Formats: sequence, C-alpha cells, structure tokens
Amino acid sequence: MPFSLVKLPIVVGLTLSLLASASSALAQTDSSAGAREDDPLVLKKLDWFKDQKFGFMMHWGPYSQWGVVESWSLCPEDEDWCQRKGPYGQNYWNYRTEYEGLKTTFNPVKFDPASWAAAAKAAGMRYLVFTTKHHDGFCMFDTRKSDYKITDSACAFHANPKSNVVMEVFNAFRAAGFGIGAYFSKPDWHSEYYWWPYFPPFDRHVNYDVKKHPDRWKAFQQFTYDQIEELMTGYGTVDILWLDGGWVNPSSKGQDVDIPRIAAMSRSHQPGLIVVDRAVPGRYENYRTPEQEVPEKPLDYPWETCMTMGNSWSYVPGDIYKPAWKLIHLLVDIVAKGGNFLLNVGPGPDGTLPPVALARMNEIGAWMDVNGSAIYSTRPIAPYREGEVRYTELRDKSVCAICLAGKEGDGPPAVVRLPSFAPAPGSKVVLLGTSASLAWEARGKGCVITIPGEVRRHPPCSHAWTFRFTPAR
Repeated sequence: MPFSLVKLPIVVGLTLSLLASASSALAQTDSSAGAREDDPLVLKKLDWFKDQKFGFMMHWGPYSQWGVVESWSLCPEDEDWCQRKGPYGQNYWNYRTEYEGLKTTFNPVKFDPASWAAAAKAAGMRYLVFTTKHHDGFCMFDTRKSDYKITDSACAFHANPKSNVVMEVFNAFRAAGFGIGAYFSKPDWHSEYYWWPYFPPFDRHVNYDVKKHPDRWKAFQQFTYDQIEELMTGYGTVDILWLDGGWVNPSSKGQDVDIPRIAAMSRSHQPGLIVVDRAVPGRYENYRTPEQEVPEKPLDYPWETCMTMGNSWSYVPGDIYKPAWKLIHLLVDIVAKGGNFLLNVGPGPDGTLPPVALARMNEIGAWMDVNGSAIYSTRPIAPYREGEVRYTELRDKSVCAICLAGKEGDGPPAVVRLPSFAPAPGSKVVLLGTSASLAWEARGKGCVITIPGEVRRHPPCSHAWTFRFTPAR
C-alpha cells in the first residue's frame, strides 16, 4: 500500500516505521502534526478534513493483472511481502522485466470512474485518495517526465479516450462532490535517478551514495518536483497531496527531495493544500496516517486510519473482505476518537470494483443514511467510549451515543447503559431513524436509556444504533 518499513499485503498489519511513528505520536501534542502549520488556508482545509470522516482509497496499476502486491515484489528484501512468485519468480532480473512488461498488456476496458464515484458516494464517503504513482514508478497520469505510464504508446490502454486515468478519476469524483487526494510515491524504483542501472538495487532505498553522486540525486529531486507540479497544475483542484515512502527523508541516507520546495510550489498552484509527508514528523506532515490500525485513545492532532477492506491493498483474486458490521464498527470507533477512516479497495485489471466490495459499500451506505449526522462534522467528547458505546459531539452541542452490536446479527438491547455520560436535565433523546422520543433516567454518574419493544423488533438499521441527546433549549 502506502508505504511501509514492514509491508503486509495479504495479512493485515502495521508497518514498523508507522508503529514507531504512531507510538512517538501518542506521546506528542498537537504541535507535532498539523499545528506547526501556520498558513491560514491550510489550517482551514485541515478543519474541512476533520469534518469529512470517511474517505475512499484506491491502489491500482498494471500489477492488478497478476493479482500481486503493488510494487513490493520488485524490492530485493527477504520479506514475505516481497516474495516473487510465478514462472519468473526465481530470477530477479527476469521477474523485473516481466513485471515492467505488464504495461504493454494493461487494458482496463471496463474502467468507469463515474461508477466508482457513485458507489463511494452511496457508501457515505466524502474524499478520495488515488494512487497516481506507486513505488514501481508506473504513472497513472500523462506525465511528460517518463514513458513508464498508462498513456505511453506501448501501453494497451493508451488509445482509450479515458487513458489519462488520474484525470478521469479526479474529474469524476470531483463532479460527485468529493475532496481530491493525490497519492504520490517519493521513491521511484523505475527511475534511473533513484535505482541507477549501474548498480543492482539492494533494498527499498536509493542504490547509490547520494553524497558521492550529488548530481544524480539532484536530478531525482527535480524529477520528483516536476512530476508533482504536473499533478498540481493539470488535474483540477487538489485538496490533499498524500506522499508515501517515508524512508525517503533527509535523515535516511541523505534522501532529501526538498519537501519545503515541493510544498511551496504545490500551494502556489493549490492554495490551502494539505501536505501529508507520511511518517516524517514535522511541518509537512499535516496529519498522521496510522496504517491498518486504530489508536487506543483519541489523538490531539489531525489523523486518519488508512486500512484495507480486504487483506491486500491491491486487487487479489479471492481476497477476504471484512464484513460490513466490522467496517461500520471501525468507522464509529475511529470517529469517536477524532479521526477519519480512509478505506481502501483495489480495482481489478478490467477496471471494475470487486462485487463483494460493492456489496459492503452498499451496506455501509444504508447505515450511513440513518446515522450519518452522528459521524460527519463531529468532534470527540469524553468519555469517548464505554463498553460497546462510542460518543460524538455535534456542532449544536448535542451528543450522540452510538451503541455497537455485540456481534453480527444482534438487534438493539432493551436497555443501554451509559455509566459516565450524564445528559443535562430535561435533555431529549431520540434514536436516529425513528421519530419517537425515548425514556432515559439518571443512574449514578451516568444514565440508562430504555428502548421500547416495538423499536427493538423493527430497528431503523443494523449493526449499530445512535441515540442523540439534545439539551433542553
């Protein structure tokens, strides 16, 4: 997926670098992420970001034809996620040649980004993060800086009117009201300025000494700058520049791509742009991105859990997808802690979303139709979570208590106990999706809600139920 020091494509897991990043982040204050930024337009965009809550991520490229992990089988590291399989897997150079040759057969003739946007919107998603270029260097946009791209004449899809995939995706999602995020990999394993053909690659890092060969690294800096400028100038309004490959940073083998220069250029074209230099703490990590995990407690800076719907970031035939109830519970738990949920689905080689993923999105959307007001534009409020209950606060100071089903198929309980939440006297409580007011009574430091039998027999939704407390006016 995104980036990792430990990459788990088929088994859901957190990368080592992000484990370190997340653990240190837990001990830091809001000055660590986002708050170091003083551009008022960026701060305003971060407030917008915190209101969105639910985003859609997509990893897609020629690798989907093989159903293998994106990029990582090119990385010569002896790790499970880097294993090369199939008839070419026993010889690195043969494998790399065949992998890069996938460009010539990539022909997603069923690619219809408007249908993707419609499915994501129906699921209740509000913003997109799409892979414009992953670590393998294949560009899903019409870059002028490389012929390793979907619009190159050697690519089977190049003559299709929709061949500039990033343009088509961004336009379709923008037309559907989505915020637009451009995923861009800082490392580029196809570029001669990152993996110089004079040397074999040794690991995920640059394969030469940048101090010995400063001109070559300078060329890579400019290459990176130029490609990002293409995305910032030719693809409409972009809200988020989502930079992956956190090992490319000044403290790691001198791999400085000059993010301040890139950010300044990008914001000159896209005022207020959020820059997410993942796992590189500082001014240009405007929000943090714990990968495949949900923090235990609320964090005091902007953040987003990025997670796969299945086990893999990219398309894998027969992948195992999380059930809808689990995804809904994850969304609720993340939002109650003040974060956003960026949920990833990898399209197949023909350009369609897997039917099982679409079914999950439809089910999530049905739940969001009832409960979305307890999710969007909310902020965390203590005690955040108690047992199966999660709390959010609305702008009007109403508080929502969202009760998660104990297991799939369970209906609402007869009584919901909120041990530490005491609403103001005279507050009204309603179950979202119904018109009836419910009875509640103070109990110790909290309260108890009683749910009528008729409501329990005919609940407004499945998997989780929202009780909204509105103070008496």
